[in-house]
Amino acid sequence: MTIKSYNPTSPGTRFRTVKPSSEVTKIDPLKSLTEGKKRISARNNKGRITVRRRGAGHKRLYRIVDFKRTKDGVPATVAAIEYDPNRNAHLARLHYHDGEKSYIICPAGMSIGDTVVSGPNADIVRGNNLPLINIPVGTIIHNVELNLGKGGQLVRGAGASAQLVAKEGNYAQVRLPSGEVRRIHIHCRATIGMVGNSDYENVSLGKAGANRWRGKRPKVRGVVMNPVDHPMGGGEGRTSGGRHPCSPWGWKTKGYKTRKNKRTEKFIVRKRSNKRR
Repeated sequence: MTIKSYNPTSPGTRFRTVKPSSEVTKIDPLKSLTEGKKRISARNNKGRITVRRRGAGHKRLYRIVDFKRTKDGVPATVAAIEYDPNRNAHLARLHYHDGEKSYIICPAGMSIGDTVVSGPNADIVRGNNLPLINIPVGTIIHNVELNLGKGGQLVRGAGASAQLVAKEGNYAQVRLPSGEVRRIHIHCRATIGMVGNSDYENVSLGKAGANRWRGKRPKVRGVVMNPVDHPMGGGEGRTSGGRHPCSPWGWKTKGYKTRKNKRTEKFIVRKRSNKRR
């Protein structure tokens, strides 16, 4: 799908681009699969800011998405492809043949009327969900489980995909979008295909207000603050900081390794920093 641009009739439309919504069905979300969502204020129960640069934004309804896909052997028809304000991927509304309805992450190429099914005996077809042990090596997958029965946690963003590269004993090796190769239990589930809406990364919002609609507040550089507010602040005239980039609390912010989960270190076959260029 091509990206639509606007004539520069105002500063907000000069650089604005949008993705046409012709592939999205213009219907209201299912009331039974939505719930209210409190707006993110980034404050704790004492009213103090715990996460900077968040707040306001448009009201949203949260769509309850089925990441587990445990309804095995029951075919479902894609009734609609819907927009979700809580993520950059679209959702597919499924109507199961036994009358139940649910939402799933919409894979690339899925259209209304397609049939999907989950379970170990499912075919290797776009949108089907099955354990890694039943998926051939080399298959492109998304919505990958990390823990048995917890539901998909990895590869859920627009245009993302992973690849099953090997199977050894009780574990399969999956190459993630970052280039990291990770060992995942062979009975964990994944969905066939890549996530749709891949043109999302090519869309330009065009103005700062579009970010405010999404609940993102302005970012102020540390070098323009006062010394009381940031380690890189202060100085006569404009300065570049005089030290390595850091956070307001002195933590390094470029090149500093923050991963401290040694318990899962054994599952990483190749780190993303060592990925092939």
